[in-house]
Amino acid sequence: MTAPPLWKASVTVPKARAGNVMALFELAPPEPQAVLVVEDPFGPDSTVEALYETPPDAEALTQLIGARVTVAPLPDQDWIRVSQLGLPPVRAGRFFVYGAHDAGAVPPGVTPIRIEAGLAFGTGHHETTSLCLEALSDLKRVQNPYAILDLGCGTGVLAIACAKLWRRTMIATDIDAIAVETARENTRINNVAPLVRTAVADGFGAPAIRDRAPFDLIAANILARPLTELAPALSAALAPGGTAILSGLLRNQEALVLSYYRNLGLVFVRAYRDGPWSALVLTRPRR
Repeated sequence: MTAPPLWKASVTVPKARAGNVMALFELAPPEPQAVLVVEDPFGPDSTVEALYETPPDAEALTQLIGARVTVAPLPDQDWIRVSQLGLPPVRAGRFFVYGAHDAGAVPPGVTPIRIEAGLAFGTGHHETTSLCLEALSDLKRVQNPYAILDLGCGTGVLAIACAKLWRRTMIATDIDAIAVETARENTRINNVAPLVRTAVADGFGAPAIRDRAPFDLIAANILARPLTELAPALSAALAPGGTAILSGLLRNQEALVLSYYRNLGLVFVRAYRDGPWSALVLTRPRR
């Protein structure tokens, strides 16, 4: 199926700024469908490009980034998939995340996850996804969760990782039906479909989540604002001794997010960081 027509916003900045500019594109409305960097290996600059379903405000982005942002429509083809064909595989913790075009590049001694993103977020290339995969790899050494939830699953990469680590049945939910369908297809590709129940759900009120709570592990790679808004429900859904992995936030948002969960009795364990991005690990003490 061909994706909807897209718009591309692009800006050229010094290479040292590319990571921060990617973060700004991710956070500024409207939400981009993909963000990528095009670099000249011998030059000082990088071009950061973001793809959108609706045209973004070029002037607002220019003011936010501090460099001229251009916006133009793209021809009607699946540019998200085209952009992903140029993405290299990702090594995160014990995981090796790759697309179909890299199927022959899986090295020995890793846990492979093949992801076809379509219009969903989460290929492993974004820092927040790879940070969550690192956190899950480390958690495998100390915890054996029984009930697991991937909230805001996107492509399903975290649910697939959990299924391969613990071989448990679990739930993967997203508010976006396209993401849920993408996640369902990726679980099939990775031979874990019987272990992952997918559902469209907004927050914790959906029967698919409510009927399985409390959870020993909740992974929520979303954004800082929904993480704070969902703090009471997420904390209530976490079992004593359970672990929450929260990501989709910047380093300078850590204190804000932590304040909400600490007030609800959760205890900070550690932070994983990469550039401006962060993933937080918290636990609910056993009574």
